[in-house]
Amino acid sequence: MANYEGQVSSGSSDVRSGNMIFEPILDDAVFRFDCSADDRDAAYPSISFLNSRDRETPITNNTHKVPSYIPRFECLLEQQVVQLELPAGTSLYGTGEVSGQLERTGKRVFTWNTDAWGYGPGTSSLYQSHPWVLAVLPNGEALGILADTTRRCEIDLRKESTIRFISPSSYPVITFGPFASPTEVLISLSKAIGTVFMPPKWSLGYQQCRWSYLSDQRVLEVAKTFREKSIPCDVIWMDIDYMDGFRCFTFDKERFRDPKSLVEGLHYSGFKGIWMLDPGIKQEKGYFVYDSGSENDVWVQKADGTPFVGDVWPGPCVFPDYAQSKVRAWWANLVKDFVSNGVDGIWNDMNEPAVFKTVTKTMPESNVHRGDGELGGCQTHSFYHNVYGLLMARSTYEGMKLANENKRPFVLTRAGFSGSQRYAATWTGDNLSTWEHLHMSISMVLQLGLSGQPLSGPDIGGFAGNATPRLFGRWMGVGSLFPFCRGHSEAGTTDHEPWSFGEECEEVCRLALKRRYRLIPLIYTLFYFAHTRGTPVATPTFFADTKDPSLRKLENSFLLGSVLVYASTTRNQGLDKLEVNLPKGIWLGFDFSDAHPDLPALYLKGGSIIPVGLPAQHVGEAKPSDELTLLVALDENGKAEGFLFEDDGDGYEFTKGNYLLTHYVAELQSSVVTVSVHKTEGSWKRPKRGIHIQLLLGGGAMLDTRGVDGEVLHVNFPSEEEASTLVSTSQKQYKERLEKAIQIPDVEDEVSGPKGMELSRTPIELKSSEWLLKVVPWIGGRIISMIHFPSGTQWLHGRIEISGYEEYSGTEYRSAGCSEEYSIINRELGHAGEEESVVLEGDIGGGLVLQRKINFPKNAANIIQINSSIIARSVGAGSGGFSRLVCLRIHPTFNLLHPTESFVSFTSIDGSVHEVFPDGGEQIFEGNLIPDGEWRLVDKCLGLALVNRFNVTEILKCLVHWDFGTVNLELWSESRPVSEHSPIQISHQYEVIRIP
Repeated sequence: MANYEGQVSSGSSDVRSGNMIFEPILDDAVFRFDCSADDRDAAYPSISFLNSRDRETPITNNTHKVPSYIPRFECLLEQQVVQLELPAGTSLYGTGEVSGQLERTGKRVFTWNTDAWGYGPGTSSLYQSHPWVLAVLPNGEALGILADTTRRCEIDLRKESTIRFISPSSYPVITFGPFASPTEVLISLSKAIGTVFMPPKWSLGYQQCRWSYLSDQRVLEVAKTFREKSIPCDVIWMDIDYMDGFRCFTFDKERFRDPKSLVEGLHYSGFKGIWMLDPGIKQEKGYFVYDSGSENDVWVQKADGTPFVGDVWPGPCVFPDYAQSKVRAWWANLVKDFVSNGVDGIWNDMNEPAVFKTVTKTMPESNVHRGDGELGGCQTHSFYHNVYGLLMARSTYEGMKLANENKRPFVLTRAGFSGSQRYAATWTGDNLSTWEHLHMSISMVLQLGLSGQPLSGPDIGGFAGNATPRLFGRWMGVGSLFPFCRGHSEAGTTDHEPWSFGEECEEVCRLALKRRYRLIPLIYTLFYFAHTRGTPVATPTFFADTKDPSLRKLENSFLLGSVLVYASTTRNQGLDKLEVNLPKGIWLGFDFSDAHPDLPALYLKGGSIIPVGLPAQHVGEAKPSDELTLLVALDENGKAEGFLFEDDGDGYEFTKGNYLLTHYVAELQSSVVTVSVHKTEGSWKRPKRGIHIQLLLGGGAMLDTRGVDGEVLHVNFPSEEEASTLVSTSQKQYKERLEKAIQIPDVEDEVSGPKGMELSRTPIELKSSEWLLKVVPWIGGRIISMIHFPSGTQWLHGRIEISGYEEYSGTEYRSAGCSEEYSIINRELGHAGEEESVVLEGDIGGGLVLQRKINFPKNAANIIQINSSIIARSVGAGSGGFSRLVCLRIHPTFNLLHPTESFVSFTSIDGSVHEVFPDGGEQIFEGNLIPDGEWRLVDKCLGLALVNRFNVTEILKCLVHWDFGTVNLELWSESRPVSEHSPIQISHQYEVIRIP
């Protein structure tokens, strides 16, 4: 029975507010909340739940239970605002695939799957949507809250200890807990949305990708090099260039003539092959996929009932409507036939869905999906957008199962939603080859795990831009211990295979991947528990002690089961300089005699036993009959325990009991540690193998014994004095290994100006009480990141290219057919009173420099002031002291958080009022139509406007250019020669204001 206590009305027919009504569902301490009984009836079916009926069915024998925290709601203008206030000191996590900090207080996220190439820490919408928050209370207990809506949803965590969801009415919210720990919350969540699919064991090995390996011969060459160099690897990936003209389910007839033979060659060397499939199907009669889809009426439609056509890689494309069961079956059968070519796994990319040549980067929200009734029926794209990738991944997964029911499918998806972990792994999208993105990758993987998606990882080394040797090696050290481990890089970048950065980096990568392969038995066991119980795989360090507030913001460490990984994500700070903050209890350091300054530090929690395998070049090389190592770390009571899951590594026999789950225990009694099998599950026979016990003493010291697995083994524990000597000796050897290790040379790219000044590529940060700017000093002094603190909005986010930073719309200045690159000749960061500023100059040739000063004016911390000018430094006398014809062009590229709700407004010099919307295309304003000193970029959803003020006398014309999720507000000077005394100048400023 529903509980209606607390339901109130505001007294207005347009506004409703009050406490939400609730009923218990699923399990103990899980509650569904709705605004009213009518809202409960009006809610659409759940797509995130494994079984939508579980959300609709109250637990009748649990009606006396009352939730610990009851959300309040307000319904206004068809928006439902849900707010849950928690005790002061509560830490907030989750929110799915997000960039930026681990602890989410102060952040705001918008769930709208977006092709977010080159995202930054302030980007508010990425490729996946998880309207979910995990709250850790001050006492260490935890509570989860899910807004079960597929529509665009704002998750506002800017107010401390307060969770706000804002999305179109009506939708239920589900709370899980409070439970004693975050792990219990995630187990409870998994009962609702499902656990991760059981990955085939080979998919836990290292995987090498490139956009693209351009021929089958290049693929085999890469595979061969891995084996020749003894660098572990299990998978080579094929990006879109294997296709015939980017047509899905086809192969290029020249470069990939015989995919079956290619895969056979890969299999012979112990590799698997994974191939990409996008949702955009080329609109071309005679192309069998298009013809078949058209015949079966499978395409997403426009509002007028005709198929929607949008540009992607092949050109004009149509898109399968995966919301229909008949379309999913059609796609699954295509996948089934595709797999017959020897395909081992499938990569679903561009499935937000991404669409080119449109400001929203996706299809119109007015498009129509004729969805199944159990998913929500016929709806516009705004309803199905966030689950499009999930439904595509589901169709692909089902197609792989059709192809071979005795193998576990492996699917990787870029777009996803709560529940997509049932069908696919994920990666963190098109990241950048920067130290910032290395650091951020840890938090991103952890947030996905805290949101129910444990099988994830970043593109190791960064996708866009060129990694340096030290960055790549350090990233491999960390990334080799993530649940999903893949290196990938963009077309046009330098090679990013482990051997591409010199011998020192190659050796670090080899050591890192050998570590991973030794830990595969542990990782595979963790995934068995994740699949069967819903427990996480990689977790934040605070999971070791949820009551310790000092652990809750740690971002350079994480737990892999009971192993604590501590990594350096700072360029000049190796392992030898790393400050480690260990949780309470016993934590014993260990390695595999492979300590290196560029590898993470490893610790095992006291009371734990972890299984370790032998080094291998690929997962299949390590046979079950090989020797098994158990690392043992006793707790303060002299006890330890751990598990090892084993089966065939593929298929579904484990679901029929054909597996072996061994529970090992260790106990210290009378100076003897006994290690034995406590109990087992499953009918899989224990392999006949030796077992190697390594008892950790601390500081890397170990005691060893060997025997036969399954038998009771004994290790004599040393006296206190003997243990102290062993630890001291081990610490000395560890230090010597670090000192003798050949480090990766620090050959970060640097820019040297004519004066010989070496300038770092690290952005300069300028900070006021309202703004944080990142300014790149090495090419033109451009702002690449502009974050407004009060609103939590990143108004501007630039991008890094191969040869330097480049804004979307081209070069900064124009000259007679030239576009010279800048070389920085001076840099000055000054502080004067309240003013913080930076002055930069770039040599643009012909005796000219572009000078830029960026500052926060005194007593105006809410304003950014930018003065740009082209100055004649040394124009030759033969020119009469004047330069060539030049033009100064200011063209920042601003993010559009809500592309369809954003516009540019201004009043012209002649008094006319203008509102420029994205569908208006590019517009130029000259003469009396120029804004009268001010124009605004308005976001109606945020209720904010970014105001750009400028000196009208310096401006010849203004231009608005809408692009893929961005807009340029350009200011152009006149075109004229300049002399020493007549520079061209544009002075302008930015401020964020609230609008009605």
